[in-house]
Amino acid sequence: MEDNKLSFTKAAIEGLPIPTAGKRVTYHDTKTNGLQLRVTHTGVKTFSLHRRVKNGGVERVTLGRYPDMTVEQARREAARLNALLVQGINPNTDSRALKTETTLQQLCDEFLKHRRNRRGAYLADKTKRSYRYDYDLYLSQWNNRQLSRFKDTDFGKLHTQIGKDYPTTANRIIALASSLFSYALERKLYKGINPAMGIKKFPENKRDRFIQSDELPAFFKALADEPNETLRDFFLVALLTGARRSNVMAMQWNHINLSRAEWRIPTTKNGEPQTVTLTMEAVEILKARQGVNDTWVFPGVGKSGHLEEPKKGWKRVLERAGIENLRIHDLRRTLGSWQAKTGASLAIVGKSLNHKSPSTTAIYARLDLDPVRDSVDRATNAMLVAAGVKSGGDVVKIAPNRTDIFQTNRNTL
Repeated sequence: MEDNKLSFTKAAIEGLPIPTAGKRVTYHDTKTNGLQLRVTHTGVKTFSLHRRVKNGGVERVTLGRYPDMTVEQARREAARLNALLVQGINPNTDSRALKTETTLQQLCDEFLKHRRNRRGAYLADKTKRSYRYDYDLYLSQWNNRQLSRFKDTDFGKLHTQIGKDYPTTANRIIALASSLFSYALERKLYKGINPAMGIKKFPENKRDRFIQSDELPAFFKALADEPNETLRDFFLVALLTGARRSNVMAMQWNHINLSRAEWRIPTTKNGEPQTVTLTMEAVEILKARQGVNDTWVFPGVGKSGHLEEPKKGWKRVLERAGIENLRIHDLRRTLGSWQAKTGASLAIVGKSLNHKSPSTTAIYARLDLDPVRDSVDRATNAMLVAAGVKSGGDVVKIAPNRTDIFQTNRNTL
């Protein structure tokens, strides 16, 4: 049997001659100890590891066929098995060798259980459910594949396939796959290059939807007709504060100071605390909710104790209002848009919505709540006037009987 040494590369391997009938040739990689490539007369090229073990015997471990297994993957796997051989673990006979190679499913389970966000907190249950849904739908086809067996072309093909119909979803799935492999690298569950990185994303249109002037009357009327008081008040507070949905759902009484008309959010999405100014209308809603629950402003039946999923109520509101293509997050954008309409600067809007931008952070730091409060008050007043539930300078209050949302000394919905 003829032996040869060369540095394994794609070009070198594909340029190797085919042996004559009935023969095979073995090539040795000059960069990775023990890594071989066997070429048969039929053109089949197979990677293997050929090494002595601790007891003095010689073992050959088949790694995979080229080009299904790339040179980089073969080298990673050979390095992993070499480490096992040093420990006295024989990959051919010891099940521990197989157990050390993490599969994609095992990685996903580990990721969802132990992954922490930038603030050091574990992933929220809602985030876990979203990741699990995407994984099961698009990545579970590779549940039992070991991480070293993945090629960048696997995720590139998947991205292209999904992107034909759902470009945004395709980008999200690749981002999830990249996060999984980045986590594997951090935890030393995998060695090599992240195969989901470097894939060019499909262009996405940034959403700019908010409630328009002519939609506000129907929207507020639909809210007034909402039978679930918790959901109705939740939507209103989300609109009047411009806070993120997750923060409003988890709003706690011990973070609210009604006398100062302020709500202190200890930690937000960007990792920093936020003080939210409360308009008189928001204060009235919160006062009316006192006594409903000692801890949560918007209690729920889930294990968190607070409201977790308002989608069904939101769907009812939109159907009654006859409004399409409006998301709960658009309430946040609505306040910011009306602030801009009523003359607020981008710095003021950014401060009130707790946006974090390197170019404006220095400006935000110099702002106090007074101009923010003025801007939010003006925007809220303009919205309520456009909705027909407020006239001039009247302060809108919650109806004592809780059957209507707003009432003034002139109008009652």
